[in-house]
Amino acid sequence: MERCVSTLRRQRRQPNLLLRVLFRLPVWIYRLRLGWLMGHRLLMITHRGRRTGKVRRTVVEVVRQDRATGEFIVAAGYGKTSGWYRNIQSRPALQIDVGGRRFTPIQRFLTSEEVYKEFEAYEARHPRVGRTFAGMIGLEYDGSEGQRWRLASELPMIALSPQ
Repeated sequence: MERCVSTLRRQRRQPNLLLRVLFRLPVWIYRLRLGWLMGHRLLMITHRGRRTGKVRRTVVEVVRQDRATGEFIVAAGYGKTSGWYRNIQSRPALQIDVGGRRFTPIQRFLTSEEVYKEFEAYEARHPRVGRTFAGMIGLEYDGSEGQRWRLASELPMIALSPQ
């Protein structure tokens, strides 16, 4: 049992320094007002640190965009321990940049049932992504319904809409 827990912890680690630098590159693209280069596949969340109070910026992948309402669904790829996710749990996101647009969001945390449906639809559009998401948060994933429910309970998703 102890070995399983330590393996799970080891798999949930944040990315190494090189990956962190690469992940920060889109933030600089947005900060240079070149967000339109990213299209609507990625968006930047500006939020405030829960402990430091400093303004932080994180670029995340869009799981789904509802063009009618302007709502964007995003996932905390590293699970409930993602820093940006914990920050917007304690204080709402300050701003969203997506494409060439910027807005102050209304945020809503999706239920496990909603996450399941979103993930199922996303997986249909991107068949190989299930294992990737599961691996990022330290879970095994074989595409079964039971594993999808487990992933839905561990992978938080947030809906961000313009006010």
